[in-house]
Amino acid sequence: MLEIYNLTKKFGEKTAVDDLSITVQDGQICAFIGHNGAGKTTTLKCIAGILDFDKGEIRVDKIDIKDHPLEAKKILAYIPDNPDLYDHLKGIDYLNFIASIFDMSKEERKAKIEQYAKRLDIYNDLNTVISSYSHGMKQKLALVSGLIHKPSLLLLDEPFVGLDPICSHQFKEIMKELASEGVTIFYSTHVLDVAEKICSHVAIIKQGKLVKFGTMQEVTSDNSLENIFLELENEKHN
Repeated sequence: MLEIYNLTKKFGEKTAVDDLSITVQDGQICAFIGHNGAGKTTTLKCIAGILDFDKGEIRVDKIDIKDHPLEAKKILAYIPDNPDLYDHLKGIDYLNFIASIFDMSKEERKAKIEQYAKRLDIYNDLNTVISSYSHGMKQKLALVSGLIHKPSLLLLDEPFVGLDPICSHQFKEIMKELASEGVTIFYSTHVLDVAEKICSHVAIIKQGKLVKFGTMQEVTSDNSLENIFLELENEKHN
């Protein structure tokens, strides 16, 4: 589903992502881990077609993101760590706007909005303007907006930040359900214990370079993901 080959992205003289290659198959949940500034968000934005890149290829279900950006974007969803929503709209108006972009029928959008908004406990707030939402409520709305059009690839940047424990649990369950239906999930996180529990695969990036990639069992073996990450980070300072 997601194929990244030799991805390189520079900002002036700084190389943010350095020759990165990762393949994530249908139905896999892959955690993307690294310290602040390691290149995680830049990579996600390149995959989503938000940032251009200097070298390499990115394909979503065999569709090249550079050659056919609209076709690729139709089958993916990207939720940033700080969603930029339209604060003057009501929550329901924002979700209907997103649904219209993806040509969802009235019946389909109504069912999907109700399904995910209720599970993420924001359904009763959808008739309120977004400007009155807390950070956590905005995060819930953004997650619902990314789920309703049934993306084949779900890209998430720190999705659990701002979520209360009940909503966090619900979203973990949703992620597992989507993966069982063949949806590919690639997400950055600092919550390593959660990643270890729900992810089939993990990619660790350091200073723009991929340093570990494989199944969770292959990467962690008899160790914890937190210990593996800390060992790799300590190497940077030695």
